[in-house]
Amino acid sequence: MTAVIEVTDRGLYCRAGDFHIDPWRPVPRALITHAHADHARSGHGRYWATAASAPILYKRLGQNIDLVGVDYGETLEFGAARVSFHPAGHVLGSAQIRVEAGGEVWVASGDYKRDRDPTCAAFEVVPCDTFITEATFALPVYRWADTAVVAADIHAWWQANAAAGKTSVLFGYSLGKAQRLLAELTRYTEATVYLHGALVPLTEIYRDAGVHMLPTEPVSAQGAKADFSGALVMAPPSAAGSRWMRRFKRHETGFASGWMRIRGNRRRRGYDRGFVLSDHADWPGLIETIEQTGATRVLATHGRTDVLVAYLRERGIDAAPLATEYADSAEDEAAAD
Repeated sequence: MTAVIEVTDRGLYCRAGDFHIDPWRPVPRALITHAHADHARSGHGRYWATAASAPILYKRLGQNIDLVGVDYGETLEFGAARVSFHPAGHVLGSAQIRVEAGGEVWVASGDYKRDRDPTCAAFEVVPCDTFITEATFALPVYRWADTAVVAADIHAWWQANAAAGKTSVLFGYSLGKAQRLLAELTRYTEATVYLHGALVPLTEIYRDAGVHMLPTEPVSAQGAKADFSGALVMAPPSAAGSRWMRRFKRHETGFASGWMRIRGNRRRRGYDRGFVLSDHADWPGLIETIEQTGATRVLATHGRTDVLVAYLRERGIDAAPLATEYADSAEDEAAAD
């Protein structure tokens, strides 16, 4: 039986529809699950992606790309394949791509999460025969707390630092994580947050999309002698330890990431505080999703595919790793920025 989606040297390829999904080398027709750099690359002939992700793709890949915006649930015909995009709950505009061909349904999920997120459409379970899943956090130790609890911890840390006259510098990835933090913190405050320049354009795209977030101002607009004591400043991880940090005299640093679930990661990376917040599914979320799709075959990519595949095989599911060139984690700085 011919696979509906196969791996080629240029990416995941659907022969029936003659297109690629999130290809890592230039192709004529690229269907894009989301705008993180390991999934959305430059050089393709034409792109198809959700309308919600279009402004981000234009920002990251250039205004001259040939992009077709697609609504969630809209059916497209590519040769002998029927295609539709469905919410993945990862970042603004992220999608799973459903492909129906030869009497089979395959779903390429890209990156996804099951937790509530006010900045993007919630994950939609899409029944299928074969499910291509990420395995970024595919270890039983990775289990996420309620996001409201994490946001409360961040706010309390910020307020404690403010009382001590310190600046709180919170690091988070520029696409998805930063905006989610700004939205979640509206539960507790409406104070202005100051942003590293790398976060400003994408945050404005989210705001233009109607996402309610805390008010923000660029750090660079405050002047060389600005005093950020008591303020919350947000920046990408690449700014940690850079000259940019010198403007904050007394400060504490925090990092919001799923990787903070493992004790020792915070110390190794040199942050004062770690907050466990991920835009990927945790272990229970991965297992629940696979079960809910009803898939009889699961292909696991980028992450701990060995652990997930072994677990699924023990439970009688036909599972195998799928070798791709996506980053081991889209929360990796190189992938996210």
